[in-house]
Amino acid sequence: MTVSTAITDIGSLITNDPSLTSADNPLGLVRDAAVVIEGDRVVWTGATSKAPPTDNRVDAGGRALLPGFVDSHAHLVFAGDRGPEFAARMSGRPYSAGGIRTTVAATRAASDAELDGNLARLIAEARRQGTTTVETKSGYGLTVEDEARALRIAAERTPETTYLGAHVVAPEYAGDPAGYVDLVTGPMLDACAPYARWVDVFCERGAFDGDQARAVLDAGRARGLTPRVHANQLGHGPGVLLAVELGAASADHCTYLTDADVDALASGDTVATLLPGAEFSTRATYPDARRLLDAGATVALSTDCNPGSSFTTSMPFCIAVAVREMGMSPDEAVRAATYGGARALRRTDVGTVAPGSRADLHLIDAPSHIHLAYRPGVPLTAAVWQAGALVSADGAAV
Repeated sequence: MTVSTAITDIGSLITNDPSLTSADNPLGLVRDAAVVIEGDRVVWTGATSKAPPTDNRVDAGGRALLPGFVDSHAHLVFAGDRGPEFAARMSGRPYSAGGIRTTVAATRAASDAELDGNLARLIAEARRQGTTTVETKSGYGLTVEDEARALRIAAERTPETTYLGAHVVAPEYAGDPAGYVDLVTGPMLDACAPYARWVDVFCERGAFDGDQARAVLDAGRARGLTPRVHANQLGHGPGVLLAVELGAASADHCTYLTDADVDALASGDTVATLLPGAEFSTRATYPDARRLLDAGATVALSTDCNPGSSFTTSMPFCIAVAVREMGMSPDEAVRAATYGGARALRRTDVGTVAPGSRADLHLIDAPSHIHLAYRPGVPLTAAVWQAGALVSADGAAV
């Protein structure tokens, strides 16, 4: 028997429901609202006064309810600590792609249990802050065996797994990058494809150039994986245009963009995924979200959680930084962290609160979503439902 639950007395409900959104109401916001869950789905939304009878009721106490955050870019399968590197960077050493190799050594040396334990801990940490959908990549093994085991471990925790053998050139191939690309597009891809939904490449100086990136993405597409691209983080380059050309779900970072890059993102289906935690942690230039939004591009916000350049699982933190530093309004940042992330994963069942959507809900201890940026650093999450189950609560929430 399916149990129904009504969450009532919601002060403001962010739905992202296309039937409710408009220029004047971009979040599909409903006040004095209720949501009804049956099983793992939302089956009804509307005014509290019109809520149908249910088996259970939860009083939200006038607080705000949002879709669970959708973190569409993270690197969670790793071992080791790079705190000293962060401290050195804060003392003036610039960030480059080379630090990844430090994590590669630690990850290769770790057991499966150690990698899975760290992954589970980070996913739980994110969930306590309202994140209910997480993408994670390989990329810290860089051997056939280690990349495949990273994705095998990740696939037990999330369906959103990305093959990133092309993170940097493996140290064993330092003098033979072409040989490493052959490995990534051949035996490594064969071993990893059964555990992955996506294929990604770090198209950047110090990593892979445009031709190498194209070879990796084409090979992944031939095996049924959909492209994503680390693009234009450290400087201008071919990553964004390549992502759009190949129908990538997202181009991620998008810090250094030409007018042609912006036009391509605005006219195509590729989402511009912005990762403010990386700029915060490397003292780098923030991407100009305002420029992308004004051009009509779809924007997502994600954490880029990784041990080197953005060691945070906090989507509320990323929302606050995006509003403060990237030209986004609170409405735009919250939409990017929910609906935008879902678009970047080509998901229609998450990032919204509407009949038929998965019941991933985030109750915050505030009257409005604006407080996520207005009160930076404050733990506002009161309760989290994932697929209809209450998975986190502050003790006073429900």
